[in-house]
Amino acid sequence: MENNIETKYNKLIIVLSVAIPAVVAVLFGINLRKLGYDVQPLSMLPPIYASINGLTAVVLIAAVLAIKNGNRKLHENLMKVAIACSVAFLGMYVAYHMTSDSTKFGGEGIIKYVYYFILISHILLSIIIIPLVLTTYVKALSERFDKHIKIAKITFPIWLYVAVTGVIVYLMISPYYVH
Repeated sequence: MENNIETKYNKLIIVLSVAIPAVVAVLFGINLRKLGYDVQPLSMLPPIYASINGLTAVVLIAAVLAIKNGNRKLHENLMKVAIACSVAFLGMYVAYHMTSDSTKFGGEGIIKYVYYFILISHILLSIIIIPLVLTTYVKALSERFDKHIKIAKITFPIWLYVAVTGVIVYLMISPYYVH
């Protein structure tokens, strides 16, 4: 039986899980410069948001180690940091793409297929991770730790994959950025 906290947040989880990818997709397609706005490309953001992805991965691992060592408060704080990092990444990612032209990957041969496999899996899993993170968080918030642990075992590796592949995608495409 779900408790009141879970019931309260379930609709919000559904709304955010649909709205976030939809809004990102719409904003990704809007280039303020092409719409006539006098904005400078935020070309300094990709290495920053790639670093935030890397930091997210480190924080996720530290959070798992904290809970395995029985430090629940540290785990909780680190998970809040990981969520904040993901939100910061998303804001910077959208801001960059709203002010800059998309960069085409210039690699050829097998590396091109590797890049697109990593990119596509990263994008798809970044959509899937939204409801997983939110549900995992709400299970902890509602002190349903049995269910929290069960879903966290699915959420953690996917979120870690998304964070790490975000860095890999950046490293692979960065030689092709126009400065």
